Amino acid sequence: MDCIKKKVNEELAAGWIGSNKACAYHPCHFTGQDCTFCYCPFYPCNDTTFGNELTGKRGNKVWACSDCLFIHRPEVGKFVIARAKELGIEQAEDPRFRDIFIEAKQKFYRRGRALMVVGATSDAGKSVTVAAICRILHDRGYLVAPFKSQNMSLNSKVTRNGSEIAMIQTLQATAAGLKNPDHHMNPILLKPKKDTVSQVIVCGKPYADYDVEGYYSEFVPGPGREIVREHIEFLKDRYDYVIMEGAGSPAEINIYDVDIANMRAAEISDADVILVVNVEWGGAYAYALGTVELIPEEDRKRIKGIILNNVRGNPENMRPGADRLEEMLSIPVIGIVPHADVVLPNEDSVSLRGVRMKGKGKSVIGVIRFPRIANFTDLDPLFLEDVSIVFVQGPEDLEGVDAVLLPGTKNTVADFLWMRETGIEAKLKELWKKVPIVGICGGYQMMGRVLHDNGIEGGVERDIDALGFFDNETSFGEYKKVILQDEGHMLVGDKGEVTGYELHMGITDVREEPMFIIENRYVSGPENEGSVRESELTFGTYMHGVFDKPSFRRYFLSFVKHDGKPVERREVEDYDAIIDENLDKLAKVFEDNMDVDTLLRIMGAGE
Repeated sequence: MDCIKKKVNEELAAGWIGSNKACAYHPCHFTGQDCTFCYCPFYPCNDTTFGNELTGKRGNKVWACSDCLFIHRPEVGKFVIARAKELGIEQAEDPRFRDIFIEAKQKFYRRGRALMVVGATSDAGKSVTVAAICRILHDRGYLVAPFKSQNMSLNSKVTRNGSEIAMIQTLQATAAGLKNPDHHMNPILLKPKKDTVSQVIVCGKPYADYDVEGYYSEFVPGPGREIVREHIEFLKDRYDYVIMEGAGSPAEINIYDVDIANMRAAEISDADVILVVNVEWGGAYAYALGTVELIPEEDRKRIKGIILNNVRGNPENMRPGADRLEEMLSIPVIGIVPHADVVLPNEDSVSLRGVRMKGKGKSVIGVIRFPRIANFTDLDPLFLEDVSIVFVQGPEDLEGVDAVLLPGTKNTVADFLWMRETGIEAKLKELWKKVPIVGICGGYQMMGRVLHDNGIEGGVERDIDALGFFDNETSFGEYKKVILQDEGHMLVGDKGEVTGYELHMGITDVREEPMFIIENRYVSGPENEGSVRESELTFGTYMHGVFDKPSFRRYFLSFVKHDGKPVERREVEDYDAIIDENLDKLAKVFEDNMDVDTLLRIMGAGE
């Protein structure tokens, strides 16, 4: 407490500084934030709108408000410093700060509102619509958060506090200008393990495995609904707007009463709803009409607008049908949005279905298309380079490749045995030391000498001889899932910066030279990570997102040769910068082809 007061005193002496872009950590919360008070002068305010009391390690009560952004709102920081100066307050201990807090809350705090985006079908464009709306509102100065009550995806990321959430919510948070997405934005994540069983992640941590019947009969009516309520209320306390994304279709009448991802979530959050339809699929008007009419009348009243999305050609050609749809449903079509040619990650592996090759570069990287492939967005930054990818489902697909990548997987043992059965394992051993091979997470585990399986992943207890490219051994026992963010630098190549995240079961006994030093492990200190045998063109890491920064991407590609020539070097920015530029581009496409004024009225903006 004394440390906080000392810092506040320094801030009072410095005066109002606004958005401090000179700070090495800027923005630490959201772009455009006010940085006047890095340490809150109201701490501890004890206002449960902004925080809560926790029990510390020693049993003492601690006020926790790390998720509160109130003091960083531009209008709040400026107001507080002006009032403190007006009242002659120079010390954090001054009791009049309590009066300023009450005044600031009355003047600037308004509880947030929620808007839900649902889709007539899967892949309707819900995710990109939410991202576009988040960016549009953020650009207008609103504090915005994305939310998806329940997501099913094997593409996930790790938050600052070590929670696992769906990758798409982190992308939407970036669109909203947020630096640190958290588990409140995706409190329930389903990660398929086999045909009818998923691991259920709750608040960013593994909760239990459920089959479909158990999930809907036990989890949803048990903790499920309350989890949704708790987290949407948390976000509404802290943000001006919460832009919610539905899942699949809101009109799945076979599970309608137990569906907490669509209209029940809208009811819980008291959200109005926008329906998005993917025109490219054909039958857009029928999809829109059928979806609305299948929804019960009470819930149907929440639908306040329709967006016809992903239009190829002239959007105005859709207008006569849109007018007729408005007459039939008495719901306005607020947008006819053309296809947006943007570089953004795909949400799940459905986008890979039927895709054999991707990219237009000369050098060809063979990516093993595991049946349970996970976090395949690791590949996306490679398309910034002179690279194409062929998805490998049989040994013949590896003919003529210039490099090989073994990606992440939800089930290392099962997917390794699939490689053995298909003949891919034997072909990889032929290619070893001839072309560069890199493994990420589960793919890295497979590159070791042995997989010790206690039955959790493979069904029976056994030791499996793996590829043997490294002398490592991986054990799958009763270990907790590793969920970490990584920041560090390379020990090879240009020694440049690397960032990423780890999500894996299993512990690897590494007996190789490391590739990275991870420097953000505050408890244990810097740690080595990864394995490398440069002379054998063999590389492996647990770090997802390792290609996002240029250093490792360029290092690995320096070993890749096509017709004896190295990969052509391209001057590109970090992948994160490319994503942000494309979010701007996406938002502009929506803003130019959507009635934003009507959208804002639906949301109650300005009231």
